[in-house]
Amino acid sequence: MTARRLAFVLLTFVLGTLGCGHSEKEWQAELAKYNQLLSMHQAAVNQAEATRTELERAIAQEDALKHDLEKMGVNLESVNEQLQETGTQKEQLSKSVLDMQRALDEYKTRAAQLERIKERFEALRDKLKKLTELGLKVEIRRNRMVIRLPGDVLFNSGQDKLRPEGIKVLDAVAEVIRKDPQLSARYFQVAGHTDNKPLQGGRFGDNWGLSLMRARQVLVYLIAPVDPKKGTGGGLDPNKLHAAGYGETDPVAKNDTDEGRQQNRRVELVLLPDVEEMLDLRSLL
Repeated sequence: MTARRLAFVLLTFVLGTLGCGHSEKEWQAELAKYNQLLSMHQAAVNQAEATRTELERAIAQEDALKHDLEKMGVNLESVNEQLQETGTQKEQLSKSVLDMQRALDEYKTRAAQLERIKERFEALRDKLKKLTELGLKVEIRRNRMVIRLPGDVLFNSGQDKLRPEGIKVLDAVAEVIRKDPQLSARYFQVAGHTDNKPLQGGRFGDNWGLSLMRARQVLVYLIAPVDPKKGTGGGLDPNKLHAAGYGETDPVAKNDTDEGRQQNRRVELVLLPDVEEMLDLRSLL
């Protein structure tokens, strides 16, 4: 009911009471009730408008955070699907004051979770900045931060023995991780990848075998104790790393050019999410 309509109804009621012979004192009491009701109604209208404005601001903040995370490579398709299932923003805004307040609290919670995830990714990216200065690629793929190690630097074609140039790269990576308390406490997957050219026999059998054995060689070096005399060994915690071979199934470029195949021949250090991050991401689903 609008304020004008409410005023008309109450005024009609007051005039009706006067017509029934009520005293001026009784009329003043009814008028005071009318003014109180009108004031309460206007306060409710103002509260609804303020809540609507705050909800719109929270929705805009969440949209901005999702945009920032998507630019960083974080996949938030599941969040968008959830928003579509719970109703459009327009439908959310058309609900009652109580429903709008609940929606506002929900959007604020989502925005805070997205902000924490964004801060974690930015902090980790800053820690690994030194590796990008060495020419290595640090990126986010499939919601995970990845350090890409070029396979042609690490190994000769079709081999799993580390080259001297590859050992230098692994030493640099291990030093960055080992000297940072937060990074050294994280879990990593050492993932081997190949191009789509099939192996012609040999002891690996196929690209699955080659990718897995290369990942194993990198892992074994990274967890080996540091030997100052020989200058070898990554010194990383063996309980924090594991190896996997993907063969040709996860390319980062097309295999129809030499340059594309070179990019696909790689070993990746994949920074796995910790429990808190997985809970945050799961709460957005």
